[in-house]
Amino acid sequence: MKILVINAGSSSLKYQLIDINREEVMAKGLCERIGINGSRLKHKPNHSEGVTIEKSMQDHAEAIRMVIDALRDERHGVIKDMSEISAVGHRVVHGGEYFSESVLIDHRVKEAIDACSSLAPLHNPPNLTGIKACEEAMPGVPMVAVFDTAFHQTMPPQAYLYALPYEMYEKHRVRKYGFHGTSHKYVTQRAAVLMNKPIEELKIITCHLGNGSSVAAVKSGISIDTSMGFTPLAGVVMGTRTGLIDPAIVTYLMETENMSIKEINNLLNKKSGVLGISGISSDFRDIDDAADEGNERAQLALDIFAYSIRQYIGKYMTTMGGIDAVVFTAGIGENNSRMRAHIVKGLEFLGIKIDAEKNAVRGQELDISTPDATVSTLVIPTNEEFMIALDTKRIVNK
Repeated sequence: MKILVINAGSSSLKYQLIDINREEVMAKGLCERIGINGSRLKHKPNHSEGVTIEKSMQDHAEAIRMVIDALRDERHGVIKDMSEISAVGHRVVHGGEYFSESVLIDHRVKEAIDACSSLAPLHNPPNLTGIKACEEAMPGVPMVAVFDTAFHQTMPPQAYLYALPYEMYEKHRVRKYGFHGTSHKYVTQRAAVLMNKPIEELKIITCHLGNGSSVAAVKSGISIDTSMGFTPLAGVVMGTRTGLIDPAIVTYLMETENMSIKEINNLLNKKSGVLGISGISSDFRDIDDAADEGNERAQLALDIFAYSIRQYIGKYMTTMGGIDAVVFTAGIGENNSRMRAHIVKGLEFLGIKIDAEKNAVRGQELDISTPDATVSTLVIPTNEEFMIALDTKRIVNK
């Protein structure tokens, strides 16, 4: 069964064609600068060299047609005919309270995705555009929506409600939603496999650490809390986002700095986090290098980031009444051994101990715990596209 996975952004479109029965990525690629001068398609078939195609793409419909052409091209294609594609799985960022799992896309689903656009204005509209473009290019092929928020819809009310007047929830659905759900779900399932234990018996804290970062408490395979909130701005310190701050800071800065809503939103989302603290970069490699050279603000940024993650690990241990494993994933979690060590330093009293030699791993599945650790510390590369393909197969086979 061959499944095309689509992740549509405002001016980009990432894709993978996966043979889900063989668990093999047949081809993957990226359409860049859609609707902008200089648009191009980067296409990489499995087991062969990639190709870059410079061609105008006015909209996502044209981008999808270019993807289809690339997949069946005589020189760098991997299929002969579109009939070989059984289904398309679409990443959709926000499903609100409408969806607690992946669903087959129909008119009702598209209306609900559109209704959630006010909650994710930068993500849901292009996600919906990608769906409509695929429907136009591949009529009759089943389409499945896989939501970033769905995995966290199992949170209890005490975890997802804010202490605002209850009418704000009833009227505007202001609540914690959480994000990176597909990643948290995937690494939780892989952790159970690596530990050779039933997922129903495990309490796991998953740390998705990248430019955007979130931590989740997963008990018996079910998300019971997560750090991101109503939007992806909340929670731990991130590359350019503040994470959790006193909300009164927003109105204070707007008044004292005479900032507009757009300006304060830009400050919180794009100029803060480790970028704002260090004054150097949102890339941890740059910050690491600067810290090594004695830059105190760079070291402070690293300390604050690690501290914020450590706080959530402690918080979620109490939330779940214990812990069996901590999982590190995504760009920083998978590849930055120094940051992993920094985060767990001081948590030895909780049974979290890592082996320095094992911790040197990059981008590989591995238990990096010491033999005497009572909590497993795991590095698990995330694979959201594979998770989307799995969910798509499950929904279509229903």
